[in-house]
Amino acid sequence: MRRREFIRGVAAVSAAWPVAARAQQAAQPLIGFLSTRSPEEATIHMNAFRRGLEQTGYIEGRNVAIEYRWAKGNYNQLGLLLADLGSRPLSVIVATGDPAAQAAKAAGLGVPLVFVVGQDPVRAGLVASMNRPGMATGVNFFTGDLGGKRLELLCTMVPSARVLGLLLNPTFGKEAFDEFRRSVVSAAQSLGRQSVVQSATTDAEVEAGFAALIKAGAAALVVQNDPFFDSRRSQIIALSSQHRLPGIFHIREFPADGGLMSYGASLADTYRQVGVYTGKILRGTKSVDLPVLRPTRFELVINMRTAKALSLAVPQSILIEADEIIE
Repeated sequence: MRRREFIRGVAAVSAAWPVAARAQQAAQPLIGFLSTRSPEEATIHMNAFRRGLEQTGYIEGRNVAIEYRWAKGNYNQLGLLLADLGSRPLSVIVATGDPAAQAAKAAGLGVPLVFVVGQDPVRAGLVASMNRPGMATGVNFFTGDLGGKRLELLCTMVPSARVLGLLLNPTFGKEAFDEFRRSVVSAAQSLGRQSVVQSATTDAEVEAGFAALIKAGAAALVVQNDPFFDSRRSQIIALSSQHRLPGIFHIREFPADGGLMSYGASLADTYRQVGVYTGKILRGTKSVDLPVLRPTRFELVINMRTAKALSLAVPQSILIEADEIIE
C-alpha cells in the first residue's frame, strides 16, 4: 500500500471513531431508578444493587447508564419524579419501596418494572401472581408481617416495659399502616402489654412523636418498616438515645448505627437480587419469567454497646437467638 493511501485510511478511521463511540454510548441501556429513600443513607444498598448488576455483566458507566430519582421520604414527589423519568428512553425501571412501586405501576411507562416492596405484591395489585408476575417483578421483602415477632423480641429484651410505643407513617399506605398497627397491637395485648400509637410524616412530627410517647409512659419502641423512617435513621437513633427509649427496627443498619436491635431480612442482599433481576431483563429475560422472590432467612441483630448504655441486661435467650452481636 502506498504511504499516501495508508495515511488517508488512518485519517478516515480516526474521523469515524468519535461517531462510532457516540453511537455505542447512545446504545447503552438506561435504567430508571426511583427510590422513596435518600441517597446518603442508602449507600450500602446501592452498592449491593450495583454488585447484582455486575453479576450479570453490567457495570454502571461502562455498558449501562442509570438515572436516579430520590423522593427522600416525601411520597408526594413520586409523581413528578416519574414524569421526569418517563420522558427518557428507559429500558427498565427499578422502584424501591411500596409507594414508589405503586406509583411506577400506575404510571404505565411501558417498560419492565423491578421492585422492592414490603407488602404482598399480589394483594397490592403489583403482579398477577408470584410465579408468573407479568410486566413487574422483584423482591417481596416480607418485613411488614414481622411486626408482632419484633414486639415479642423487644418485650424479651425489656421485660419491665408495660407500655410499648408504636411509631407509624400513615402516608406509607392505609392497608400497610392498618396491617402493621393491627399485628403489633394484637401481639402487645397477647403479652399483657399496653400499646400507644403515634403517627409521624415529617421530621418535626418524628421529634414530637417521641415526646408524646414518653409522656404516655412508653418504655420501649417499635418502628414501622417504612422508607421514610429509613431516611430519618440518624434522627430516630439520636432521639432513642436522648429519651433512653429502647427500640427494635426492621433492618440491621439501625443497630449498626447505634440503635438497640433489629429483626428482618438483609436489605442489602435484597438490593443485590434486584440488581441481578434488572441485569437479566436487560439481557433479554422477560419479567413474566422471573418469579417474585422472598427472603428465606431473617436476622436478629443486637448492639451491645447500646444495651449497656440503656442499662439493659441482655437475656441469654436473646444472645442465643442473635445472628449478629455488635460489640
